[in-house]
Amino acid sequence: MTDSKYFTTTKKGEIFELKAELNSDKKEKKKEAVKKVIASMTVGKDVSALFPDVVNCMQTDNLELKKLVYLYLMNYAKSQPDMAIMAVNTFVKDCEDPNPLIRALAVRTMGCIRVDKITEYLCEPLRKCLKDEDPYVRKTAAVCVAKLHDINAQLVEDQGFLDTLKDLISDSNPMSINKLLTALNECTEWGQIFILDCLANYMPKDDREAQSICERVTPRLSHANSAVVLSAVKVLMKFMEMLSKDLDYYGTLLKKLAPPLVTLLSAEPELQYVALRNINLIVQKRPEILKHEMKVFFVKYNDPIYVKLEKLDIMIRLASQANIAQASRVLAELKEYATEVDVDFVRKAVRAIGRCAIKVEQSAERCVSTLLDLIQTKVNYVVQEAIVVIKDIFRKYPNKYESVIATLCENLDSLDEPEARAAMIWIVGEYAERIDNADELLESFLEGFHDESTQVQLQLLTAIVKLFLKKPTETQELVQQVLSLATQDSDNPDLRDRGYIYWRLLSTDPVAAKEVVLAEKPLISEETDLIEPTLLDELICYIGTLASVYHKPPSAFVEGGRGVVHKSLPPRTASSESTESPETAPAGAPSGDQPDVIPAQGDLLGDLLNLDLGPPVSAPPLAASSVQMGAVDLLGGGLDSLIGDSNFGAPPAAVTTAAAPARLGAPVSSGLSDLFDLTSGVGTLSGSYVAPKTVWLPAIKAKGLEISGTFTRQVGSISMDLQLTNKALQVMTDFAIQFNRNSFGLAPAAPLQVHAPLSPNQTVELSLPLNTVGSVMKMEPLNNLQVAVKNNIDVFYFSTLYPLHVLFVEDGKMDRQMFLATWKDIPNENEAQFQIRDCPLNTEAASNKLQSSNIFTVAKRSVEGQDMLYQSLKLTNGIWVLAELRIQPGNPSLTLSLKCRAPEVSQHVYQAYETILKN
Repeated sequence: MTDSKYFTTTKKGEIFELKAELNSDKKEKKKEAVKKVIASMTVGKDVSALFPDVVNCMQTDNLELKKLVYLYLMNYAKSQPDMAIMAVNTFVKDCEDPNPLIRALAVRTMGCIRVDKITEYLCEPLRKCLKDEDPYVRKTAAVCVAKLHDINAQLVEDQGFLDTLKDLISDSNPMSINKLLTALNECTEWGQIFILDCLANYMPKDDREAQSICERVTPRLSHANSAVVLSAVKVLMKFMEMLSKDLDYYGTLLKKLAPPLVTLLSAEPELQYVALRNINLIVQKRPEILKHEMKVFFVKYNDPIYVKLEKLDIMIRLASQANIAQASRVLAELKEYATEVDVDFVRKAVRAIGRCAIKVEQSAERCVSTLLDLIQTKVNYVVQEAIVVIKDIFRKYPNKYESVIATLCENLDSLDEPEARAAMIWIVGEYAERIDNADELLESFLEGFHDESTQVQLQLLTAIVKLFLKKPTETQELVQQVLSLATQDSDNPDLRDRGYIYWRLLSTDPVAAKEVVLAEKPLISEETDLIEPTLLDELICYIGTLASVYHKPPSAFVEGGRGVVHKSLPPRTASSESTESPETAPAGAPSGDQPDVIPAQGDLLGDLLNLDLGPPVSAPPLAASSVQMGAVDLLGGGLDSLIGDSNFGAPPAAVTTAAAPARLGAPVSSGLSDLFDLTSGVGTLSGSYVAPKTVWLPAIKAKGLEISGTFTRQVGSISMDLQLTNKALQVMTDFAIQFNRNSFGLAPAAPLQVHAPLSPNQTVELSLPLNTVGSVMKMEPLNNLQVAVKNNIDVFYFSTLYPLHVLFVEDGKMDRQMFLATWKDIPNENEAQFQIRDCPLNTEAASNKLQSSNIFTVAKRSVEGQDMLYQSLKLTNGIWVLAELRIQPGNPSLTLSLKCRAPEVSQHVYQAYETILKN
C-alpha cells in the first residue's frame, strides 16, 4: 500500500487522535502518526499545535522517522521559535551520533532552521561537524555555514567559520575525486579534458586508489576526440608510477595504452605530429608500451617531412637488444628510405642506420654492410653521412669493423662537408698504423689548411699528432708543418691553444704525450639525445599540451612564467623499482644515482633551477676555447710561455717573447708557474660568517608573536637560527613552519621543535636545520624566502632574504688547470665587475676571511703593485662562480670580477663578498 492513504482522511477531531498516536509506546504507530502529520502539513492544514509532541519523537534511532521529524521542524520552527529551542539538545546529540548519515542530517536541518534565537546554540555542533572525520558530514557542514552566513554574517566571522572553510578548500579526501570520475560519463568532450587534467594533478594516497582511478579513466582511451585520449594517457602514465609491476593489472594497462596511441597516427598530418611528439616522450619513459607496434611508425610516401623525421626517431628508440626481429625490419626500412629523393630525409635515414648499429649490437654487422652498400651508390650526400656514422660505429665497437677503412679512403676526394671531412680525418689518424699512405692522405688535407673550417683544422691537427706518435721517423716534417700552421699562422684561439699544448707535450715528454693523445677512449653511449630524466618526468605530466610538443617545460616558453607550477611524477613503489628490467628502462638511463648535471653555457638560471638537479658536480667541464680575462692576462705571458727550448724544435721567435721554463715544473718568479705554485688543500675553516639576528615578523603583525632570526652554515649544514618572543596575553603552543618554493630548494630538514608552551613575555631560541632538496622556483629577488609559521592562534606569513654565502659548499675549491680552462670557456658577456669600498684589508686577511665562508683561493700573484686573488666557489645546486679579486696595498677599495655560467647570481655573490669582508 502506498503513502497516498495519509492524504485521504476526512475524520473529525483529527488533531486529538494524532496527538494520542504521537505519544504511543509503539514505534510503528508513532511513525504512522508522524507521516499523517507531514501529509496534513503538505496539503496546507495547520498542525503547529502538535509541535511539542512531534519534537518528542526525535528521540529515536529510526533514520526514516528522524527525517520526517526534521522536515516538520524546518517548516514550523519559524512560527514557533520558542518551542524550536526544545530541539537544540537533540541536534547537539545527533551531531555526535556514530552514524555519519544522522550527523549530516542534523547539521543540514540546523542550516534550514532560519531562526535567530537558536542559531547561537548551533555554533558548537556545527564547528565539530566541520572537522568531522567523514567527508560527507564535512561537506554538509560547509553548506550549512553558507546558510548561517545568510542569517547572521557577523556570527559566522566571530566564530571563525570562514577560516575553517579555507582549510576545507585544501581538503585531500577523495570524495571530490569520485565525483569527478562520475562526471566523466556525463559531460562533453571538453569537460572531460578539464576533468582529466584535474585528475592528473591529484596525488592518490596509495597504489589501490591509483589503480581504482586508472580503471575508471581507461574507457576514455577509446574516445573519438584525440585531446581526450591524450589527457587520459597523461593520467594513466602518471598513476602507473604508483603501481607495482608484479600486478596483473599493470600488464593489462600497458596493453590497453598501445591501441589508442596507434589510432592517433591515422589522423591528419598535424594531429599525427602532435601525437608523435607525445609518443616520443612515452617511448623514452616506457618503451614496453609500443615495443610490438614498430610497423605503424614506418614512413608512408605521402607523409610530410616533419612527420617522417619524427617517425624515424621513434623507430630507433623502439629498436632494442630484446627486439632483434623488429630491429631487422627497421634496418630494411631505413635502407629503402636512404634511396628517397628528399635530401634531409635521406640524411636522417643514414644517421638512423648508424644509431641502430650503436644501440643494437646484434644488428651492427648488417648496419655496416648496409652503409657500405650506400657508399657504393656514390651519391655524394649519402656517402658523407655514411662516413660520419661509421666513425661513431668504430668508437662503439673498436677493432671490429676496421676492414672497411679501405673502402672509405676511396671516397676521400668526394668529401666536401666539414663534418664528413673531420670524420674521415679522425678515422685516418686513429687507424694510421693500418693505412700505408696515411701521411699522404693527411698531407692532402694540409694543403688547403687555412681554407678548412675550424672543426676540420682541429681534427687534422690531432690526427697528424697521432700519426707522428705512431710513425715518428716518417712524419716529423709533417707534424712540424701542422704545428707551425696552427700556432704561427692561425688567429683562431682554440686552434692555437691546442697547437701549443701538443707542441709542449711533444717537446718535453713524448712518452707522456703518447699516453695522453693515444689513450684508450671511452665507448660512446647508445642514446645521446635522451631527455634528462627529471625533465622527462615533468614533461610526462604535460602530455597533450604545448610543452609535450616543444619538449620543454612551460617555464621555458611561457612569458612571465613565475607562476608556472613545476610538476613531477609520484614516487615509484618499492616493488616497481625492484622489478625494473634493463629492457624496459630507456637506453642510456642511469642505473643508479642521477647523473651529475653541469650548468650549460647560455642557460638562464631559471632553467637551471627548474630542473630537479642531482648531486652537484665535482668540477666544471674542460674547454679549449680562449677568452681574454679583463685587463690582466691570467697566464702572464699567455700560453706562449709554454713553448721552450728543446731538441724537438722551437716555435718561431715572435711567439717566445716571455721567458719560459724548459719544463712545466720549473720554478719561475711570475706567470704560469706562479699560478700553479700554491700548496693544495682546503685548509682549516674557522666557520662561515653569521649575520646578527634581525626582526623578520614584528609582533604587531602576528597577534603578539615576534620572530627574529639569521642563517648560519657550519660543517656543511645550513640552519635557520630563530628567536620566538610571545608579546601576547595568552600562551602559544603547537608551532609549525613551512617554506614556499624558492630558487635553491631551501626547506626545513626537521619539524620546528618548541618543547614547552610559550608563555606571555617569554622568549625561546632554537635552531632549525635546513636542506636544499625542496621544490624549486625562481624567485625575485633570487634569495627571497617566503615562510609560514603556525601556532594555536593563527597562521602567519613573512618573507626574508637569506645571504647567499650559506649556500657556498665546502668542496668549492677548483683545480688550477680547471680554473684556467673554465674562465676561458665562460663568455666575456657573463663577466661582471664590482667595487668593494671602505675595506682596508691586506691580501692574506681577505683570503682567510673568504676561505672561512667557503670562497677558496686557487692562485695569487702580483702584477704592477696589485695583488690578484683568483678564487672559486660552488653553490649547493652545482653552479660554479669564478672570481678575480684585486687588492692595491694602501687602497681601501677592492675590485671584484666575477664569471659564471648563470650571471644572475653574480650580484648576490658580490653582496656576499662585501658582507664577509666588511664584518
